[in-house]
Amino acid sequence: MRVRIYKPAKNAMQSGRGKTKQWILEYRAETARIPEPLMGWVSAGDTTNQVRIPFDSRDEAVAFAKRHGFAYTVVEPHERAPRPKAYADNFAFDRKLNWTH
Repeated sequence: MRVRIYKPAKNAMQSGRGKTKQWILEYRAETARIPEPLMGWVSAGDTTNQVRIPFDSRDEAVAFAKRHGFAYTVVEPHERAPRPKAYADNFAFDRKLNWTH
């Protein structure tokens, strides 16, 4: 069975970074998803792709995958680069753009 280990990204709908500290182990779908003919809902033959196991560190998730004999893929997170800003930069003499209202 294949699993993916990753650290979730920040939710685009909120400014906070909650629920982004833990690493997630997620099972890959073993069977193809098939639309149900009557209602059009998408279903799969196995339900393991609905399971998401949180871990405090990457090493714990990897150890869990090795212990259970799973083939795993680790997706490293993209760390954000903070851009320092200051309110005084709006009034600097060497401002690159003209002040507009």
